Amino acid sequence: MTIYLATDHAGFELKEKIKKFLAEKKYEVKDFGAFSYDENDDYPDFVKLAAEAVSKNPSDRAIVLGGSGQGEAMVANRYKGVRAAVLYKFDEGIIKLFREHNDANVLSLGARFLEEKDALRAVELWLNTPFSGEERHSRRIAKF
Repeated sequence: MTIYLATDHAGFELKEKIKKFLAEKKYEVKDFGAFSYDENDDYPDFVKLAAEAVSKNPSDRAIVLGGSGQGEAMVANRYKGVRAAVLYKFDEGIIKLFREHNDANVLSLGARFLEEKDALRAVELWLNTPFSGEERHSRRIAKF
């Protein structure tokens, strides 16, 4: 599984920390940018690349970041097969539900609302929680 990363300036610093964390855990990582801090960049330019990659490679996942994570999820969710979920604070229960019930394959982080340690905990939990595969959840996802 490849993990795609994308952010604008608001999530740049946290993306770099997540990238290092994932590399230490031996994940294959593809970074779609931003590659430097530029307060005038636009998140859709980067997030669309990560969303397209997940759409084409359903077994892969993406982590996208922005100030709130909302716009990033809106961009990502425009792509077929992408199910982006937004996270503002660490909540084990909701992160598990993202995966178990909705098979979220994109995690959209609100970088202005998350401390680094909580973001890393969230990423690890999200990556290690499987989709339940229950018929009712699969049926609902198929209706997307």
